[in-house]
Amino acid sequence: MYTRRAAGLVLVLLVLNGCSRENSANPSLSIAAAANLTAAMQAAAPKFEAETGIHPVFSFASTAQLAQQIENSAPFDMFLAADASHAGELEEKHLLAPGTRAVYAIGVLALWMPSGSLSAIARMEDLVSPSIRTIAIAKPELAPYGQAAIESLKAAGLWDQVQGKVVYAESVAMARQYGSSGNADAVFTAYSLVLHDPGKIITVDEKLHQPIAQELGILASSPHQPEARKFAAFFLSGGGRDILREFGYRFPK
Repeated sequence: MYTRRAAGLVLVLLVLNGCSRENSANPSLSIAAAANLTAAMQAAAPKFEAETGIHPVFSFASTAQLAQQIENSAPFDMFLAADASHAGELEEKHLLAPGTRAVYAIGVLALWMPSGSLSAIARMEDLVSPSIRTIAIAKPELAPYGQAAIESLKAAGLWDQVQGKVVYAESVAMARQYGSSGNADAVFTAYSLVLHDPGKIITVDEKLHQPIAQELGILASSPHQPEARKFAAFFLSGGGRDILREFGYRFPK
């Protein structure tokens, strides 16, 4: 069961995006999207709608929270995950339409120091400095980027030294908010969420963690299969790839 805070975040983002089926004359598509995609999808939505006449309706939260909602029969048409495992689990439970799973992007983990932070960080190893009091990370059991952050800290031999400084957020978007509000000196989050933000950004060496292969899938229960396939194609082979690239995402080789 996702928390009240997470539910509130989803609601706020829905309102900000104007995501109401009744408010659009165009056919609409309900999409469960991982929180790291918030900025990219806000940029992509009007271009997709202009191209197809389909109005995308986004619900943003952590991948695990969205997967649980889907298992509990939430009326989504599509799932844009931040990993491959949750999409795989849904497919095994026959909740995704056969043959619709695909990697649409490779996520990039970033260490971000907000502009208001007084800490001087040049590399990830500097997190051990006493000037870094709080490090925000998305809960690893909910968010793949949070899991990647902890894997990276352990691989770099830093986890035991910084573990006591870590505060956990419900999603990478909430981790970023901790930094923006001054409640964290450093933040591990999705590069796509902070690449245009003031402050210092260090992209984490991808060799320190498992690849963040983000998969999409169309729900088997969706009554809008043709529209969902157009949305998938937009990000797998259409103009959506250029937008994802602009937000720092990479693609399978």
